[in-house]
Amino acid sequence: MRPKIPPTGQLRRSQLLTTFGPGSMVDLPTHSVLIAGLEHWKGDKARIYEDRLEAWLSQQLEVPELKLFAPPIDSGEANGPHTGIDAFLFPGWFLGQVDETWWSPDGRRYRTRPLLPWNRLVKGGYLTRDRKIKPVVPVRFVQACVRGHISDINWYGFVRRNYKCERTGDLWFDEGGAGNDFAELYVRDEKNGNQRRPLSDATVRDGTGLGWCEGRRPWLGPREEEACDKPNRLLTRSASNAYFAQTVSVISLPDSAELLRKAVDRVWEDYLRYCESEDELHKERRKDKVRVALEGLTNAEVWTEVARRQSGQPLQDKNIKQVEIETLLAQKDTLGEDKPEGDFFARRQPLGPLPRGLEDKLDRLVLVHRLREVTAQVGFTRFDAPQPDINGELDLGVERAPLSREPGWLPANENRGEGVFLSFSSEAIRAWLKRPEVKARSAQLQAGFAEWKKRKQVGTLGFVGLPYIMLQSLSHLLITTLALDCGYSASAIRERIYAGESGYGILLYTGTPGTEGSLGGLVEMGKHIGRHLQRALELGRLCSNDPVCAQHNPADPHEERFLHGAACHGCLLIAETSC
Repeated sequence: MRPKIPPTGQLRRSQLLTTFGPGSMVDLPTHSVLIAGLEHWKGDKARIYEDRLEAWLSQQLEVPELKLFAPPIDSGEANGPHTGIDAFLFPGWFLGQVDETWWSPDGRRYRTRPLLPWNRLVKGGYLTRDRKIKPVVPVRFVQACVRGHISDINWYGFVRRNYKCERTGDLWFDEGGAGNDFAELYVRDEKNGNQRRPLSDATVRDGTGLGWCEGRRPWLGPREEEACDKPNRLLTRSASNAYFAQTVSVISLPDSAELLRKAVDRVWEDYLRYCESEDELHKERRKDKVRVALEGLTNAEVWTEVARRQSGQPLQDKNIKQVEIETLLAQKDTLGEDKPEGDFFARRQPLGPLPRGLEDKLDRLVLVHRLREVTAQVGFTRFDAPQPDINGELDLGVERAPLSREPGWLPANENRGEGVFLSFSSEAIRAWLKRPEVKARSAQLQAGFAEWKKRKQVGTLGFVGLPYIMLQSLSHLLITTLALDCGYSASAIRERIYAGESGYGILLYTGTPGTEGSLGGLVEMGKHIGRHLQRALELGRLCSNDPVCAQHNPADPHEERFLHGAACHGCLLIAETSC
């Protein structure tokens, strides 16, 4: 048996769902690779069970019996079977690491390096004219389209302005100045009298710069492509817009509606089927079997389910966040079971003293001692990040690139941690929305959102609403405040905002693959939430960038901060891992 080839590099499992999933580019010491699709993930994959997420994704993606698996890991056995994740060499063009100078006809000096396709390399390097082999590095520019397709730039066609020309001759990459200005970067064709073309021409997005996309999907296989009518766009390999993973996550909560249905199921046929009123239901609950089955449920909750069944109404489809907040708002002192191996356990906590003005605004505090979050990747985009709505729903109109040719499973991971949930009074929110200054601010933010939609040319997204923006702003302030005392960094605390018909609330939580996310620091801070709310509100009164931050107009076309409002890195903006 041939010895097992050691892996070229290693990535954390969590990185495979966010930064380096299928279709992403990874820099290695001597070359760059493209992470392969799910068909090329080898080895045993641990099954992750989360019925609610699997059912919801199956419905949204129209894939029956969709399953979730953790990414495979290397077995570590020298003679064991091949495991791990494949990667394809990409890009296939390289720059020779030589220090040469070229003088343009107008007397300007340029640093120049040979631009070589992979099949012109000799022993993995560049063969110089004096027969020496010099190292090479991958060229840092490729081409892609908004549908996620990606390929090497046809450098011969680009410099010769003819993408059907022959691909022979020597090409050079000339760099003037510091090498960061596209107007000072040139591709030079030695065969055609040193004809040159600036790289700034490749930034044109109408197809005249890099031509039209051929629909290539090299992460699914070398010859995978599909029809595409989008123009190619210049993409820097290491740029932040080269890859945006589209993920969906759920908190593994005990679904209160499911618990109610199961409880009613146990006594439906023999006792509850023919109840005609809530009073009659109350009489039935005196019987021992019914009392035990419905323990912990109110008469109103049970009668609502009985009336639904008697009328033949179907079950109401609920989105992910609706189920979560209904569970967190359930009129119970404890939720879940306090077991070390349990997925969820929370306890209701008295609010205690609150800052002046917030006494009637908050109505519930829940300390989540133990929670489990499951996150699955469903696809990715390039250039623009996918924009789910406030309920966490997938934006099905986005040009999302697939992770595999025939999706039957999705990569996922699970994190365990703790959290704090704050519920806000719906009446207080509605009264706040009627204030004149709030309406004026809403108009400003909606104007900025309209300008952003116009620039991005996305007409399907709706404005998230003032309650969501208010709750998220407070959430960011609380994260910054809690991080000072709880023992977690601000980037380790995540938020989940609930702003819908089912209620308004903020869940701040931590999560790690091990047990480090449930050390108890966040729960302990929740016991004194009034003090931390007071500090958060004081923190939000002043920004170190004021008056520039406070006077920012969201619709200002010159600043191009259409979605920020009066928020900047000096006050409300926090780490991407948290928001």
